[in-house]
Amino acid sequence: MPEKYLQILTTPSVGRAQAHYYGRSRVPAIAPERDPLGPEEQSFVLARDSFYLATVSESGWPYLQHRGGAPGFLQVVDHHTLAFADYSGNRQLLSTGNLAVNDKVALFLMDYPNRTRLKILGHGRVVDAREHLELVAKWAETRVHAVVERLFMIDVISFDWNCPKYITPRYTVAEVESAVAPLRQRIAELEAQIKHHVKI
Repeated sequence: MPEKYLQILTTPSVGRAQAHYYGRSRVPAIAPERDPLGPEEQSFVLARDSFYLATVSESGWPYLQHRGGAPGFLQVVDHHTLAFADYSGNRQLLSTGNLAVNDKVALFLMDYPNRTRLKILGHGRVVDAREHLELVAKWAETRVHAVVERLFMIDVISFDWNCPKYITPRYTVAEVESAVAPLRQRIAELEAQIKHHVKI
């Protein structure tokens, strides 16, 4: 596990909670300034069709938002940078407003079928798509260019893989369709054979 993740999140109050429940607190090891996303992390990110983005408001309240799109909509720009296009929606702009005053973000990425999750900490910023058409062309599908309003960029500081315990496997419609397609084909073949024998 990258130690930077725990170094960031193990605050004095967290240490006191650990000591209260387990008799001692865990002291994170000395960590580098940030942990680069390796091949495994990058592949995992690019395969996701959704993730959760957490920001913090001016009043100190956390705000969690779901983001979704075709696999790869969350782009890996390099070992330390992620980006995604943001489209016109309900016009609340809560994440956008939050990042204007507090750039800390947390991303939560799930792979339900394989019971795997990746958590990412970083600093986020938002730019106006109208002022960066070259990035829209780079980070958004052609069919949605007209509705892209903003671009989010995440400067990754660290990440952590969670254990699969208590993750209930869930499947998308496409995944279920792919799994049952051979069964449907076999059923059709058997029905055709039965129909043939009945006629005979």
